[in-house]
Formats: sequence, C-alpha cells, structure tokens
Amino acid sequence: MTLTMQQAAAKVMVALDKPDAEAALKLAAQLEGVGCWMKVGMELFYAAGPAVVRELKARGFRVFLDLKMHDIPNTVRGGARSITRLGVDLFNVHGAGGVAMMSAAAEGVREAVEAGDAAAAPIVIAVTQLTSTSQAVLNDEIGIGGPLEAAVVSYAKLAKQAGLQGVVASPLEVAAIKGACGALFITVTPGIRPRGADAGDQTRITTPYDAVAMGTDYLVIGRPITAAADPAGALNDILKEMTE
Repeated sequence: MTLTMQQAAAKVMVALDKPDAEAALKLAAQLEGVGCWMKVGMELFYAAGPAVVRELKARGFRVFLDLKMHDIPNTVRGGARSITRLGVDLFNVHGAGGVAMMSAAAEGVREAVEAGDAAAAPIVIAVTQLTSTSQAVLNDEIGIGGPLEAAVVSYAKLAKQAGLQGVVASPLEVAAIKGACGALFITVTPGIRPRGADAGDQTRITTPYDAVAMGTDYLVIGRPITAAADPAGALNDILKEMTE
C-alpha cells in the first residue's frame, strides 16, 4: 500500500532527545501541524519532568513517553498509574521484567482509567532488545543464547501474554513479530536512518522506506531530524521517502 504524506506523518515519532524543555519545545514548534508524534525519553523527562509532556499535548501532539520501566511489579503498577494520569498516548516497559511486571503495568493503566483519573487508556508496549544490541552483545554480554531475532520474538510473545498491545523492536524483526503475535500487534521501530545518513550507535537499522515495506506501525527517528539544520525539511524528505 502506498502511503499519503499524512499517513506517513502519523507513523513517525520524533525523538525529542534534548537537554531541556526550551530546546525541545523550540524544535517541536518547527514541526507543529505535520501530524507526527513526539517521543519524550529519559534525557528530556529527567530534566523537564511532566510539564513538558503536558505542553506537547496542549500543542496537539501525540506523545510516546519512553522511560522503559523495569522494576518490581508493584512499583511498575504505580508508575503506570501516574503515567496514565499524565495523559500520554503510549508508554513502554522493559520486556526483561517478565510477565508479572508487564501485567502490572496494564493493571496500573486500568486502575487510573476506572478511577476517572484519565480520559483514555494509553497504549502500553514492551522493549524487546535495543537496536544498539548486536548478536555478540546479546550472547556474550547480556547472556542470552541463540539468535537475536528469537530473543526478540520471545519477549514479544510474553508481552502479548501479559496483555500489552505491542513492542519496541528493530524493523528487521517486524515480520517475525507479526507472524508470532498477529498483524494487529503494534511494532514501534527505532534504528531508522534515511539513505546516506550516519548509523551512529545503532547496529540494526533500515531506511524509512524499507521499514514501511517491512510492515512496521511506527518509526522512531531522532538525530536525522533533530540534528538537522532544517528539521522540518528533514522530516519532509523522510515522509517523501516513505511514500515512494
């Protein structure tokens, strides 16, 4: 299926990896009206806190809060309640925490919604393996044997079992995840680099065009947009690539 520019924009999550709210909101202002998401990660959230999320929501952006919660189930349940009250559209936990922890996140969301503390339930997804993780790192450092794709699919199946709606993974694993968990199971994919861009610290990467062809639901793109001299122009070029 060929995407329109609007459909392509709705798939892009711009990683606002900025050191403070002023820098993040200045960048966001350049992308208002395009229809893309904003991803608030650790650097920005730890510096600016919930206020920056509220401001992005006030400006009409959908927000992915990327904090990768990984703790005991009770702590994650409470964190999920707080995040749901904040009004984000999507957040994540780490699949390595196991089924009980991931289920606790889903329960925290339900508790906040049932208490009337949130207008809607955010999507909850699990991190499988970071796109900076290579086969050697997985086997020799993390200590998980076997192929990397098998580890990713295993985490995805556990996330589905826990009641989560999707996972974060490389575009290279999307087909296997969809095959194991169903076409409607959401895949959010970092490691996106436009043609000719520097890979940086990512090892499992694809172009925007290839990620769309592989069937991913959302593309997380940071430095190719946020470090560009013209972020809006860089995003527009990416959208054009996605719609080819």
